[in-house]
Amino acid sequence: MIIDCHGHVSAPTELWAYKALILSHRGEHGRRMAEVTDEEILHYANKKEMAPCGHLDMLDRVGTDLQMLSPRPFQMMHNTKPGKLVHWFTEETNNIIARTCQLLPHRFVPVAGLPQVSGDRIENVLPELERCVKMGFRGVLFNPDPYENSGTEAPPLGDRYWYPLYEKLCEHDIPMHIHATGSQSDRTPYTLHFLNEETIAVYGLVNSDVFKDFPDLKVICSHGGGSIPYQIGRFQSGGYRKGHDFLDGLRNIYFDTVLYSEEALRLLIKTVGVDRCLFGAECPGVGSTINPATGRTMDDIKPFIDGFEWLTTADRQMIYEDNARKLFGLKI
Repeated sequence: MIIDCHGHVSAPTELWAYKALILSHRGEHGRRMAEVTDEEILHYANKKEMAPCGHLDMLDRVGTDLQMLSPRPFQMMHNTKPGKLVHWFTEETNNIIARTCQLLPHRFVPVAGLPQVSGDRIENVLPELERCVKMGFRGVLFNPDPYENSGTEAPPLGDRYWYPLYEKLCEHDIPMHIHATGSQSDRTPYTLHFLNEETIAVYGLVNSDVFKDFPDLKVICSHGGGSIPYQIGRFQSGGYRKGHDFLDGLRNIYFDTVLYSEEALRLLIKTVGVDRCLFGAECPGVGSTINPATGRTMDDIKPFIDGFEWLTTADRQMIYEDNARKLFGLKI
């Protein structure tokens, strides 16, 4: 089985219209969202939008059997005020994800968005986390920068500000998948902001006491860890000055393979190890454009991994399936 640990919901247009409405009236008209039928959810789960074909057809095209389904990060508006709008939109997004996974249980597994509001206590996200766990969600998408690159910095991930969330995740034995949301900087578009924040997040976790305080915390980092594999020598050198090996610290973190070049995938796997890599393609998404050199979409990365002759059959199974099953506690 091929399990994609990094997928985002293809939601009905009613969800995006709902977001526009609550942003327009700032909560004055209440939180009610338009009704969405099961038929509409199924239609949009395979409606052609950002890829050569619909979501389900794209999964079939690239050979993915099962996908972890989470919110579309750049839509999550964590720096919006009043904060109740963030909660409303996150909850409605999670509802759509839950219904999609209930309708298509053999294709999707739900991963929750957290209603992180810049400047608010992290404890405020816990009721929604608890609700989603009861609905069968198997992980959460975690934003290390709720201020969305607006000029105010969030606490580093080693800060005790985040500890109530870490504690709750350990209690429920579900992983957090590090993935920034929007960027409010003209200089740094969201796709670059994602990579910057993932690098900062991994660097901060490795150089903190988080895994000493929470040895059972499960963490996945998106997009191959940002710049971590590419700059590993620099980070190791800094670690030696502090009396530790940065590579040892990386053993506490998992990394998805959402990288769209053969060279980058090779470097990630060789740097962090096959037992720390989860197959991820984020298909359909940013990588769903045709590569003129291959005639395939950029997010069709399985052929790269299949072509690494230095990987054994057992290695590939760990990347494609076993690591995800272990981390998310999948029974399917």
